[in-house]
Amino acid sequence: MNRYAVAIVVVGLTGLFGVLSAGCSRRAAEPPAQKPPTLMVSYPIERTVTDYADFPARTAAVDSVEVRARVWGYLKKVNFKEGELVKKDQVLFEIDPAIYQAQYDAAVARLLQTQAALQLAAANNLRFHELFKTNPGAVSQLDLDKYIAQEAQENANVQAAKATVASAKLNLDWTKILAPISGRISRYNVTEGNLIQSGENGGTILTTIVSVDPMYANFDIDEHTVLRARKLVREGKMKSARETAWPVSLALATDESFPYQGTLNFIDNQVNARTGTLRVRGVFANKNESLSPGMFARARVPVGPLHPALLLNERALDNDQGQKIVYVVNEKNEIVARPVRLGELHDGLREVEEGLKPGERIVVNGIQQVRPGLVVEPKLVEMPQQHTLNVAARAQTSERDVKQVGRR
Repeated sequence: MNRYAVAIVVVGLTGLFGVLSAGCSRRAAEPPAQKPPTLMVSYPIERTVTDYADFPARTAAVDSVEVRARVWGYLKKVNFKEGELVKKDQVLFEIDPAIYQAQYDAAVARLLQTQAALQLAAANNLRFHELFKTNPGAVSQLDLDKYIAQEAQENANVQAAKATVASAKLNLDWTKILAPISGRISRYNVTEGNLIQSGENGGTILTTIVSVDPMYANFDIDEHTVLRARKLVREGKMKSARETAWPVSLALATDESFPYQGTLNFIDNQVNARTGTLRVRGVFANKNESLSPGMFARARVPVGPLHPALLLNERALDNDQGQKIVYVVNEKNEIVARPVRLGELHDGLREVEEGLKPGERIVVNGIQQVRPGLVVEPKLVEMPQQHTLNVAARAQTSERDVKQVGRR
């Protein structure tokens, strides 16, 4: 082998050792440090709240009237548009008054006749009384008594005739059927030309009217809530609903909050033994007619005094063997699992009664990826808000609740 070949071999071996040395050094190098995961955290919301309970309810009109005729006859005229608002004493229907006008005229004529007879009897009685005083022998006591009785009889006839006139006048007036209350009227059940039966024997229902403002909402409170409220009243923490205006809120099927505010105005005097509930009623202003009788609704009643509370989004809650926990980020940015005791929902946020302090940072997103002891990089955000009610969930339960309310 010449010296050139030896040089080539030496160079090749040197390169091979260099490659091997470089490979070994790369394998021996430590991996770069992993960056802590970023998690969204929030402070619990501090707010003064009161506990409440929700119940299925049904709206009802304060006044509801079935309009019937007081006299029989043929329907002559309908004076309203179906579904409109009517005022009290507004003329709704007119029955043909011809027969009642004739009866009234006859009664008036009979009254005039009896008044004339009374006038004659009174004159005769006065005349014979004067004659009896001046010439006692000209008129016997029997004749005098007869004239006195005749005047009294004619006076009674006048009173009877006046009553007949008043009755005939009522029947004539009743041919115009007036609205007994102000409210919204339904459709008319009988068209013009039909014979209307009077209300003495049930009568024909011509239409119905319901008042619109205010509006009632009837609902049933379970016995447990009743006992809880009465305990608070005995302890002086709340006033009795029978002694003060107890507030109640109302929400319709499509409402995500409780926009209608009212007060309880009726509490039944006994608990229903079959259902274990107490019937109560709230009254609500309804100037814009958002409420109509018969609507399914949800009533919310406060069942506790005002108190400070810590609130958080339910997405921040986790379960550990049946115990509700939250993940707190401590001052070292480490995850700490904290058992908590929960209270009621308030505007979509869950109250934490025990286990949490004001100002602690709570993990509100991605709790499935955390574990106690994990070091994280917290990113402070506002506590997420959510609606109290879900429209889809309400739609699934509304039919069942409607049936329950309807059976009560």
